[in-house]
Amino acid sequence: MKITAAVTREKGKFNFEEVELAEPQSNEMLVKMVACGICHTDIAVIEQFLPIQFPYVAGHEGVGVVEKIGSGVVGFAPGDRVAITFPSCGKCENCLDGRPYACETNFQCLFGGNYRDGTKRMKGKDGVDIGIMFGQGSFATHAIVDQSNTVKVDVANDDELANLCSLGCGIQTGAGAVLNRMKPRPGKSIAIFGCGTVGLAGVMAAKVAGCTTIIAVHGRRGKEEALAYGATHTVHGREDDIVKRVLEITGGKGVNFALESAGVPDMVLTMLDCMAREGVAVLVSVTGPATIPVELERQLMNPSVTLTGAVEGCSNPKVFIPELVKLYKSGHLPIDKLNKFYDFKDLDKALKDCHDGVAIKPILRF
Repeated sequence: MKITAAVTREKGKFNFEEVELAEPQSNEMLVKMVACGICHTDIAVIEQFLPIQFPYVAGHEGVGVVEKIGSGVVGFAPGDRVAITFPSCGKCENCLDGRPYACETNFQCLFGGNYRDGTKRMKGKDGVDIGIMFGQGSFATHAIVDQSNTVKVDVANDDELANLCSLGCGIQTGAGAVLNRMKPRPGKSIAIFGCGTVGLAGVMAAKVAGCTTIIAVHGRRGKEEALAYGATHTVHGREDDIVKRVLEITGGKGVNFALESAGVPDMVLTMLDCMAREGVAVLVSVTGPATIPVELERQLMNPSVTLTGAVEGCSNPKVFIPELVKLYKSGHLPIDKLNKFYDFKDLDKALKDCHDGVAIKPILRF
């Protein structure tokens, strides 16, 4: 079938094109897009900060309505409202053990442009195959998706569904880093570095977990939002002495947990200097290559601090996304307050507003 997609054929540019989308295969579905969130990883793909191969369709936080299912699809039917999330190979030890976020072919699955069988479903007018991001390529009016990285969402209408775009990646990443990776006990302290979608999801999740000291380190914006969603203290990352302020707030002990979502490599060193003994510091942001001179004895070994990464919030989305929907419906995860909506045709403005921090979570409507 013919659809419209935002196709990137050279670094930093995209064009709306009429492309041909193949029929879904056995384990796949055709989804009519309702909305798609935008995050900095989409910009990283279009600008080729990540080594993807053009032509390519970005977009990895899609939600929509199932129009057609393959013969092997189980648990879905036409008319279902779904959120599309990150893909995995489904065959490696980690995938089989319920840890798709740790898939052994993680990068290839997310950014390689192919489906699980190594092929593509989209072609341009020139007949050349077009790659897709995260097994979806949701900057398009329709997408072919595998049932493995698609989750049925219990919502009443398409407007409510559109508000939940970021469950597929951004909210899942921030909330999951706290609830799945850190697993803080009530009463613990945490510092969140960066107050975009991911960081604010971490703030919300820290409140859900019962953290009693939640420090949000923000930049040009984010202070008001962080306080509204559960932060007990804020620190201006560009004006304040971050380490001094965190130590003051925690009585000199430092924080038990920290989340780095700002995408600033040097912030890792600052984060480590804010940690309490036996603290856990988690990295989730995408940055370029960096050399970070960690003082291993002072910052890690002596205080028994753990520095770790987390992909997609260490989440099994088939389990975690429905849990996040419940938290949203109960008012504990007010992610709809982060959203700013744009028409699909205004993708360029939405990407710019994301990059410039004008919108915390830009969402395209189709």
